[in-house]
Amino acid sequence: MAPGVRSWWARRSLRLRLTAAAAVGIAAGLASAAVLLVAWLHASLIGGLDQTALERAQLVASDQAGDRITAELPVTDHGEVAVQVVDGKGAVRSSSPNLRGRPRAFTFPASRSDTPHAHTVHDIPVGEGGAWRAVGVPAGTRHTPLTVYVAVPTEGVDHSLGRLAAGLATGVPAVVALLTGVVWLLTGRALRPVDAMRAQTAEISASDLSRRVDVPSAGDALGRLAATFNDLLARLDAATRRQRRFVADAAHELRSPLTTLRTRLEIAARHPGSTDAQNLARGLLHETERLSRLVDDLLGLAQLDARPRLRARPVDLDEIVFTEVRDARRRTRLLVDQHAVGAARVTGDADALSRVVRNLLDNALRHAATRVDVSLRTGDGTARLIVADDGPGIPEADRERVFGRFTRLDDARARDTGGSGLGLAIVRDAVTAHHGSTRVEDNGPGARLVVLLPTEPP
Repeated sequence: MAPGVRSWWARRSLRLRLTAAAAVGIAAGLASAAVLLVAWLHASLIGGLDQTALERAQLVASDQAGDRITAELPVTDHGEVAVQVVDGKGAVRSSSPNLRGRPRAFTFPASRSDTPHAHTVHDIPVGEGGAWRAVGVPAGTRHTPLTVYVAVPTEGVDHSLGRLAAGLATGVPAVVALLTGVVWLLTGRALRPVDAMRAQTAEISASDLSRRVDVPSAGDALGRLAATFNDLLARLDAATRRQRRFVADAAHELRSPLTTLRTRLEIAARHPGSTDAQNLARGLLHETERLSRLVDDLLGLAQLDARPRLRARPVDLDEIVFTEVRDARRRTRLLVDQHAVGAARVTGDADALSRVVRNLLDNALRHAATRVDVSLRTGDGTARLIVADDGPGIPEADRERVFGRFTRLDDARARDTGGSGLGLAIVRDAVTAHHGSTRVEDNGPGARLVVLLPTEPP
């Protein structure tokens, strides 16, 4: 199946599913409403019949007293109401004309409550039979107790409800069909901008993340979705550009020591007699160490970019500083002063924090003229680590840029001293991962690199 056909079929299938779901919901809702309407009307109309029967029975009961009992009750309902008056022995004492000469038609006892309960009875020998609603109320005197039964036919109610049910059975499908058509049209209109977004998204490739989808003018959920998607594309574009720039810079940095190594080895291979083995070994060792440091820095940055879970645990930062200062003193003849280092405990990854201190010391040793001063103190829940040198310092305009990757303020001198331009970038990323901050201050002369880390709560 061609991609265009698949796309069309996917849109049509989604539209059909949405419309079918809406049609089922509409049909269920209307059917439920129709059933509830018929049930409510039936209960209401039957209640009216019960009230009519009760009022008629109470009227007849008020007339049946002592010697005023007649064999036939006067006609007032045009034969629509059946009445019987029964004595205590079950004999019919009086009845409506439509039950004249008939035996007792009602057998349930009279209700003694203020609101007699109506009964549904059948087989009353009047008309075509059918269902009736009947009530029985007590009458007469204590010596001649009577029971007045009055029944009202439900034929009219059943006929009216039948016509209503037939009308609803015809009208509900028509309404469902009409509303389904409306839902089909509205669904198509609603999915049109979604399909446009899908088409625009399909044209965005990994090699070109600068494109964006159109944001609908209406500030609805779809517009917010499009804006959020564009924000996601912007973040992906920035991350991709940063990764490509990092790869390009890393390749450029790796090429320099590799080219040096290859050149020296080619000279040694072509002119073995003119090469001093000892000098060659020292040069190769220097370039290898430089390459090793660069690879270590790249690996450290890659790990920070992957955002691994830090092994957070209580760490004595002052112990890390003392250890790194001892290692730094073995690598230099400059004075490294640590007398201002006090106790400080933080929560973090000991290896990452050791890398932070080591990179700060390496940076200071590369630029210091005579000495490097290290201080550490705590206050207000923050550990303040300062590594200062008496070198040329960092111009104020470059104090933020030095934390960028592959940044060298003096490119030639930094390469000669083995700097890769990654040390301070690793410092910032690692400190940020520990919820801290970094900045550069003036040391007069030289530069002060300040690291702030939250201390462990007591």
